[in-house]
Amino acid sequence: MSTPTPPPGYGPQDPQQPGQPGQPGQYGQQPGYGAQQQPGYGQQPGYGQQPGYGQQPGYGQQPGQYGQQPGYPQQPGQYGQQPGYPQQPGQYGQAGYGAPTGELASWPQRVGGYLVDGVIYGIPGGIGNALTQNDENTGLLIVGLVFSLIGVGLFVYNRWIQQAKTGQTWGKKVLNIKLVGADTGQPIGVGKTILRDITHILDSLACYVGWLWPLWDQKKQTFADKINNTYVVKV
Repeated sequence: MSTPTPPPGYGPQDPQQPGQPGQPGQYGQQPGYGAQQQPGYGQQPGYGQQPGYGQQPGYGQQPGQYGQQPGYPQQPGQYGQQPGYPQQPGQYGQAGYGAPTGELASWPQRVGGYLVDGVIYGIPGGIGNALTQNDENTGLLIVGLVFSLIGVGLFVYNRWIQQAKTGQTWGKKVLNIKLVGADTGQPIGVGKTILRDITHILDSLACYVGWLWPLWDQKKQTFADKINNTYVVKV
């Protein structure tokens, strides 16, 4: 038994069905399916081309952006490029660690400073010493002790207080010289000033050679200066 042949256009998938050519929504021929051009789908204004995406104004060029900040490698104080960094006054190693920070005082200047100091506190001390020799007169003995104390007080103030703070005794000030630490170029303080005077004992040993050492020493130091790492420099 043969299968009847359907009339033309009967099949639901026949593109030539009468009365149904291109009906909206017909399978396989829906208008726009696969070729729809609805505004915006796949072509929405700006999708994939949105203003600025990947091309945002200034992106990659924004002021201050990493690697492109205006002046970044020249910013004042930037590591490795600080203005004046290798020339900062007093910087460690600039003046030479352990080296004098000024022109060294000459030996005659140092001797002159000692002489001026000796006169200042030596006069009252000498008067006091002379008066105390006469132990028969109690009044003179007392006056002599007062003068002796004045001499001691002047010595302590001049050498251990004033010199510790300013680097200068009255004698050094007259001769325009100054005692400084080799590592700082500044006055050395009370403790080290006293220690330096104590170590001058070594300069007096061996016929006072230590006091004469600055005459031929390249750094013009006495033994006490070498032990305490100090210099006497011109102001």
